[in-house]
Amino acid sequence: MRIQDLSQYLEELAPLAVQEDYDNSGLLVGHPSTEVKGVLISLDVTEEVVQEAIDKGCNLIIAHHPLIFRGLKRINGSNYVERTLLLAIKNDVAIYAIHTNLDNVKGGVNYKIAEKLGLRKVRILAPKSGQLLHLTVFVPQGGSSADVLRALHKAGAGNIGEYKDCSFQVGGVGSFRPGTSANPTIGNIGALEQVEENRIEVILPAYRKSAVLRAMKEAHPYEEVAYYLEPLENLHQEMGSGAFGELESEMNPEDFLAYLKEKMNLKVVRYTPVNKSVKRVAVCGGSGSFLLKTAMAQGADAFVTADFKYHEFFDAEGRVMIADIGHFESEVFTKDLLYEVISKKITNFATCLSEVDTNPINYYF
Repeated sequence: MRIQDLSQYLEELAPLAVQEDYDNSGLLVGHPSTEVKGVLISLDVTEEVVQEAIDKGCNLIIAHHPLIFRGLKRINGSNYVERTLLLAIKNDVAIYAIHTNLDNVKGGVNYKIAEKLGLRKVRILAPKSGQLLHLTVFVPQGGSSADVLRALHKAGAGNIGEYKDCSFQVGGVGSFRPGTSANPTIGNIGALEQVEENRIEVILPAYRKSAVLRAMKEAHPYEEVAYYLEPLENLHQEMGSGAFGELESEMNPEDFLAYLKEKMNLKVVRYTPVNKSVKRVAVCGGSGSFLLKTAMAQGADAFVTADFKYHEFFDAEGRVMIADIGHFESEVFTKDLLYEVISKKITNFATCLSEVDTNPINYYF
């Protein structure tokens, strides 16, 4: 298996197109055609992690956090990023990052946190809008309609939440007059033709646009395909920030904090007190303060995340328990998620979890 094959598999789960604008996910170091000999999975990439990959015979590191976030003008070893890059390049170790694109999808980082906490009825906390397109295409009635619809679904169109292969069809009459240079499937040059057609409508993610249009044109019998695309403001229920679910049974605040420490393997939790039981829980791996108002609007009793600033804790106003568990601690189980995903699909090379503790924050008790 080549790096590009594994990258393609990961990007089916977490497309690069859904990462945030500031992010830098994807293959950061290495050539796509390189054969994968072994994979080391880590939360971060440091010199110690690269050396671990070398020692374990792994020529690809898959990390949650990108090593390169902004442009580099030189690589001469003046800081840890440059030193890590030099070590990786010298030893032919490729580096792939899967960051906010894995945060922003159903089944990603936030769903792993929800799984660790035993949450039920889990859904995206803040679904994104402007990520969907509406496609309408006109196809001759009969077998051609079925062929085109089948191709659209195979290319990724027609999925709405837990429902697959969704579409709408209505019959009508299409008319056209082939020009002198045309090569019509139906009709004759210069003659007005009327054909019974189906109007097929499907919804698709914007990032699947090219693949869906290509599949549509390949399956369509006409030389010129009549279709149009419209952007939608509908919320994409499988793409967005954070996750929201319910505990199996409600807990008093103290019991919930103890439960949280146990399940997430925590040393400490910074939190805001609440005078109510905890049942509905919102989560966001990493820096999640931007989702506080959304969590409160959804009726969360607790919001588990990281990186809250001092004054931001006041915004809870006693309505929700903010449980700041630390950035590393909130995302460290992403390694397990990636290991499960890769191991389930691929078994012809070694996949290892990094044993290096890359948490830059320590606690003194």
